[in-house]
Amino acid sequence: MPSYLSTLSLQLSSVNAFSPKVREPNIYKLKSTHPCLPKTYLTKPLTRITCVSTRPKRKSGLKNQKSESQELVNILLRNFNDQKPLVSTLNKYVKLIRTEHCFVLFEELGRKDRWLQCLEVFRWMQKQRWYIADNGVYSKLISVMGKKGQTRMAMWLFSEMRNSGCRPDTSVYNALITAHLHSKDKTKALAKALGYFEKMKGIERCKPNNVTYNILLRAFAQARNVDQVNALFKDLEESIISPDTYTYNGVMDAYGKNGMMREMEDVLARMKSNQTKPDIITFNLLIDSYGRRQAFEKMEQVFKSLLRSKEKPSLPTFNSMITNYGKARLREKAELTFKKMNDMGYTPSYVTYESLITTYGYCDCVSRARDMFDSMMESGKEIQVSTLNAMLDVYCMNGLPAEADLLLETASNNGLLPDASTYKLLYKAYTKANMKELTEKLLKCMDKDGIVPNKKFFLEALGVFGSSKRATESNSRATGSTVKQINTKK
Repeated sequence: MPSYLSTLSLQLSSVNAFSPKVREPNIYKLKSTHPCLPKTYLTKPLTRITCVSTRPKRKSGLKNQKSESQELVNILLRNFNDQKPLVSTLNKYVKLIRTEHCFVLFEELGRKDRWLQCLEVFRWMQKQRWYIADNGVYSKLISVMGKKGQTRMAMWLFSEMRNSGCRPDTSVYNALITAHLHSKDKTKALAKALGYFEKMKGIERCKPNNVTYNILLRAFAQARNVDQVNALFKDLEESIISPDTYTYNGVMDAYGKNGMMREMEDVLARMKSNQTKPDIITFNLLIDSYGRRQAFEKMEQVFKSLLRSKEKPSLPTFNSMITNYGKARLREKAELTFKKMNDMGYTPSYVTYESLITTYGYCDCVSRARDMFDSMMESGKEIQVSTLNAMLDVYCMNGLPAEADLLLETASNNGLLPDASTYKLLYKAYTKANMKELTEKLLKCMDKDGIVPNKKFFLEALGVFGSSKRATESNSRATGSTVKQINTKK
């Protein structure tokens, strides 16, 4: 193992924080015509942001204002439904809503796949007196559209922004590059991203920054294009910009997930030679990457380096080690890691327990896995569907489909309702074991829960696209239901 791995350490560096000046707020008296508003809006003054740039900035003194903004957004989201148009709800709270609320609203709607409503909010914003055309608004919307795979809509917003009189800046181009990289055609997307990158170099206000390089480096590392990664690093070194910890972490993580250990270690050496200190994310991604390849000696050496450093392990550190030990059927090492975690004062999360349950499944210790699952159920804590899935998977991988069926029934009776991912897991196991009766029973349960399997469901459940015939036959049995079809993604 390279010597630099054994000497990994972190020195905390101090960063001078400059607090931006905040203008004195204008005070508005609120009328008591909104009985559903939280008390904070009735007893506290409303702060109006009147600066030219409407892009939210991190200000340590505005935590309370952020929470109030989130409260108002939550009220708006609860009032959005099919019967009540979105615009009418916005008009109802027009005296309270400002740009900062719309930013949060874009984020929440995007997270819920309601990107069309983001555009409705944007059109409503443009009609308000307080609205000022700003790159921050367009950058945010382009980012949301990109995450949802709406590349054409992102391009339209970019064109709309220029027509409104705004000039693109680096943040807008970064959002546009990211939007393209979310598209399915990665080859075309990477070519487009490089095109924008070269264009940015020729525009003074759009010069590439750290974020630009970080986005591109990670994308090309994910695409296994080592030559382009090296070219970007060289370009970065020749510029006035210095790579940061995020730069190296992104590339190493991408290489590690692709199993490119040598390339990952080369980037680690580059990071060390540039005197960039590793953080906990650096240690975690190295531990996970070596663990995935079952290079446990190197994984353990990185963990020891972490303990000697000024950084402290996090829950993902232990979860990754337990998971990878489990996949290698090293039960004792996984249990020792769990014990060490508890001895160091860490409280296991549901992910930790799921990792141990799965480990017991790999090691043919079904009873231990069930004991752990039962103890979680009896603890009174909220149980995640993913935890139920982990226990069901243990039964299925050990050839116990009947026990899986019984557990599903027991969990449902106790209020732990399965979702599409649960049914997908069981359908795959039952069909593999040729359990026709259980398969038919499962389809009836899905119909009862309002989950109508489509062709995509069966193809994903079977794990092969060559099984379309079987999927179509099974699908025909389930299409008699009139229940509304839902998204069956995990």
